Amino acid sequence: MPKVYKVLPLLFCFIFILNLENSRAEFARVVLKDLDNTIEKAIAENKTPGGVLWLESKGHVYAKAYGNMAIEPQVKPATIETIYDAASLTKPIATASAIMKLVEQGELVIDAPVSDYLPEFSKVAGDLISIRHLLTHTSGLRPGLSLANQWSGEEDAYKLICSEKLWAQPGERFIYSDINFILLGILVHKVSGTPLDQYAKKHIFDPLTMNDSGYNPPKSLLPRIAPTQKIQQGMLHGTVHDPTSRRLNGVAGHAGLFISAQDLAKFSRMILNKGAYNGSQIFQPKTIETLKAVHSRGRLDSYRSLGWDVDTGYTRLRGRLFPIGGIGHTGFTGPSLWIDFDSHSFVMFLTNRVHPDGSGNVLDLREEIGTLAAKALPAHSRPESPIYPSKVMTGLDVLVRENFQILKDKKVGLITNHTGHDAKRISTIEHFLASPNVNLVALFSPEHGIRGDLDSKINDQTDETSKLTVFSLYGKTRKPLPSQLENIDVLVFDIQDIGTRFYTYISTMGLAMEAAAEANIDFIILDRPNPIGGDTFSGPLLEGKTDFVGFHKIPMRHGMTVGELGKLFQAEREELKALCLQVIGCKGWQRGMSWAETGLPWTNPSPNMRSSTQALLYPGVGVIEFAAISVGRGTDTPFEIIGAPYIHDLELAREINRLKIEGVLAEPITFTPSASKFKDQLCRGIRFVLTDRENANMTLLGLALTSTLHRLYPDDFDLSKVNRLLKSDSIIAAIRGGADIHSLLEISNASLDSFKAVRKKHLLYP
Repeated sequence: MPKVYKVLPLLFCFIFILNLENSRAEFARVVLKDLDNTIEKAIAENKTPGGVLWLESKGHVYAKAYGNMAIEPQVKPATIETIYDAASLTKPIATASAIMKLVEQGELVIDAPVSDYLPEFSKVAGDLISIRHLLTHTSGLRPGLSLANQWSGEEDAYKLICSEKLWAQPGERFIYSDINFILLGILVHKVSGTPLDQYAKKHIFDPLTMNDSGYNPPKSLLPRIAPTQKIQQGMLHGTVHDPTSRRLNGVAGHAGLFISAQDLAKFSRMILNKGAYNGSQIFQPKTIETLKAVHSRGRLDSYRSLGWDVDTGYTRLRGRLFPIGGIGHTGFTGPSLWIDFDSHSFVMFLTNRVHPDGSGNVLDLREEIGTLAAKALPAHSRPESPIYPSKVMTGLDVLVRENFQILKDKKVGLITNHTGHDAKRISTIEHFLASPNVNLVALFSPEHGIRGDLDSKINDQTDETSKLTVFSLYGKTRKPLPSQLENIDVLVFDIQDIGTRFYTYISTMGLAMEAAAEANIDFIILDRPNPIGGDTFSGPLLEGKTDFVGFHKIPMRHGMTVGELGKLFQAEREELKALCLQVIGCKGWQRGMSWAETGLPWTNPSPNMRSSTQALLYPGVGVIEFAAISVGRGTDTPFEIIGAPYIHDLELAREINRLKIEGVLAEPITFTPSASKFKDQLCRGIRFVLTDRENANMTLLGLALTSTLHRLYPDDFDLSKVNRLLKSDSIIAAIRGGADIHSLLEISNASLDSFKAVRKKHLLYP
């Protein structure tokens, strides 16, 4: 009998591996190999020491451990059983789940004021902040509690929260905030009478047999726990990485959970199975339906469910193929989880990217894992978005509806990238290949490449899907060559612009129009909305010679779509007069719409343009980036922050706020970029807070930043290099002469009346 007991575990292990192998057969094996290579490459580049991937769809599983769970003090390989610090995955898995259990039990009401349950909290905003506001990060509370003063424990944290001042009115803005979930954790304790860790264990973890999951894990689990980062007291191992959570004795609503991939898989299966797992009903089906919906209300560009991400600047983990309609979350230490309801699948990657010294970075890796996971799914197809059908049809949507008749019997060259897709995220390339009315013979890609993930010059390549050559328009040439157009009857342009003169996609379009005119072939623009609005334009107009970051004499913020710009270019440039140009316009778009109001899914148009907020800030912030300043490249929030080692953050914030720029506030911060300008150097600077998106004056912001940085730091800030994008000798001269901000704005606005008259002739939308 003892021999049998020794054999049984090996037999069970063999059966588990055999089942995994059978499951793998249902996935695309080539793509699984790409997943392996992608993760192993990130490990080789020191982006993370290792991790555990788990991809599951309708019972088919691909689970694998990579690299090491520990490098210091000794190397230890990662395994499927490794337990990781979940960081902010704590928010949806533990805290939001506990809140939803209390809602099911009738103890909480989602739309009730928080002050109904925690009366002292009324000091912050009366009864204006609801539980829904906390769950969707729309409360207006700032991102985190200060650690400057000595405090510890839940009661101290609660007192600090009750003394907070709002950054925005409740429901007005999406501000990702740990304070929201610290308060929710306190709410669970106060309402249930049980601390959050114990409540989650009793109502979530134990019923799901998530035996590896919990706060402050016991010492018996230490051999399986991946360490995180070395701090002054030593390597954090089995102790939560987040310093605020440590102040809360390791039990907090925003961070503190430790979890294994097997446990997270159980939780994810329960979510996909309408709240049931192994015969137990953990949540009612209507609760799961509630989690599928968007709950961030109002005029917001960031979509959140109750504790979960749906579509925000943090949603890169979804990749480029999973449609809007799922839920997911990430954690600071590296872990991520995405659940897609329509394909009944989930993908997670648990890792400790902060080990051993905090320098790892898995942002790009998460996105690539999400993309490849969707590509690998058995018989995966992209469904209709179940949450919010778009109000607006892009030019591509219109072309699809008309069955591509305009392209029938023509050999087509397509200029596109990853932003060329319909409202269901099906790419323009896929549509063209699938239609019998389209003979796609060549592809052309702009800056950042066909996938939008490159930040350097690009060579010609082969498209994986179509096997067609992708001619790079951001390499040896930026204009299609005559030889590349010899076998083409019509060039089609379908790329999402962001409404700023120096964003190069419109220059690519203009140069391609020139090439089409010279080759005597047609040119079609599939129009798309301007994500920062089509009813506002502001200067200065381009002065002097045109180039790739200034193709035509238009203001920095032009307030036009690519279709309208194409018509303007043709009317004003002699070399384009004879071009046969057609614009397939949008349906349903109006000039004053925000991106959120279109109902269209957001796709990052380039690696450092990750939200419509960043797109809105870009004309004001991006203009200075050549002048020895970091604009946040190499951080999670490019174009929302600026800084440099030579800046005094408090001084700069004070000077910018003194100018009272409408719709914008500056707050002092420090940050260390992991790439680009001032890589690995501590930068002091400011973060921009949008208080009024509709009226925020980006031109004034750009002028204020340029003149203030020149005045405060003339030896470090290179004013002349601002003109590479500003393209206004008169403004640069005025700044050197000490002109005030109002005089600079007058110079900037001087020629806008003439542009207004020209622009009006080519507008296509009300």
